[in-house]
Amino acid sequence: MVRSETPAEMGFLLTKMLAVFGDREHKVIVVGLDNAGKTTILYQFLTKEAVHTSPTIGSNVEEITVRNTHFLVWDIGGQESLRASWYSYFCNTEIVILVVDSTDRERLTVTKDELHQMLAHEELQNAAVLIMANKQDVKGSMTAAEISQCLTLDTITTHSWHVQACCALTGEGLPASLDWMRSRVVAN
Repeated sequence: MVRSETPAEMGFLLTKMLAVFGDREHKVIVVGLDNAGKTTILYQFLTKEAVHTSPTIGSNVEEITVRNTHFLVWDIGGQESLRASWYSYFCNTEIVILVVDSTDRERLTVTKDELHQMLAHEELQNAAVLIMANKQDVKGSMTAAEISQCLTLDTITTHSWHVQACCALTGEGLPASLDWMRSRVVAN
């Protein structure tokens, strides 16, 4: 006769597994062109408040916890002179957040080129991609669908990706972004 575990034993086992796997940090990098709102989003994730920021020279790093899922989030400067160093942050990255300034139509081609170049990098082959269409509060900003089309996201078949409309200043769209990130790492 085969003995099966009681619900209490199953619950204990599940709790033990979550204790082991739930404490692991998941590396996230936040990239995008300068003035897209990367640092504002990072600190809105952390404090749920808009904070005054200045251009990031190098990177900022913070730990963010979403329902026992721990993310180590690296916000990397987006000025043209710093983009060449983005690759040095790719190792062990599970999620790439690309922040797009939804009002900056002129530089969307540059963003597209940077995205596709990044995704071709071997160290990001297993990373999921979250496109955050920021500054949705500004009149005339591009919609998430327009940004998706301009970035040719439909051609990306090697990575899981999602586009989220958001506003870093108000926090709109950020909880949904964190939920999507959590769903990606839990699924893996």
